[in-house]
Amino acid sequence: MVLLKSEIVLKTGDKAPEFNLLGIDDKKHSLSEFKEQPTLIVFMCNHCPYVQAKVTAMNEIYEKFKGRLSMIGINSNDPTNYPDDSFDSMKKFAKEKGIKFTYLVDETQEVAKKYGAVCTPDPFLFDGDKKLVFHGRIDNAMKPEDSPTEKTMISNVEKLLAGKKIENDFDPSMGCSIKWKSQQT
Repeated sequence: MVLLKSEIVLKTGDKAPEFNLLGIDDKKHSLSEFKEQPTLIVFMCNHCPYVQAKVTAMNEIYEKFKGRLSMIGINSNDPTNYPDDSFDSMKKFAKEKGIKFTYLVDETQEVAKKYGAVCTPDPFLFDGDKKLVFHGRIDNAMKPEDSPTEKTMISNVEKLLAGKKIENDFDPSMGCSIKWKSQQT
């Protein structure tokens, strides 16, 4: 396991790169489907202990803001050496963990590269125009065994929905590295 902090590639105000990816519902999904609504995109996977520790918090975000926030999980890990991150395993993981938000597979890893995602989880919060307003952690529990004392993402979504400025637009997430294919460019 390689531990990484998220990095800045997309800057505040940058438009979210478009994608067209297969979901665990066996349908293709594009960013343009999630019209005029703030959107939270979380690069995640199934096997990472950091993601596993955040699933409850991610489900809480989805339930709390359902109808007012689109939420998308994207798995960009190469399942060749990590079979727990295969498409079939994504379906099983989502069912076991009660994930109701859209969960997509980025087989080519191009979407993760466009966003500058490096770790799992690596969350990006966009406004209704799909401009980046926050890139960073879900909460302040930085290790899987830690308990959060601050719900960073919930607070930032509340500010966004209330039309308030998010003061700290980058607060690095921490997690396992994305498992790149050996031919990474």
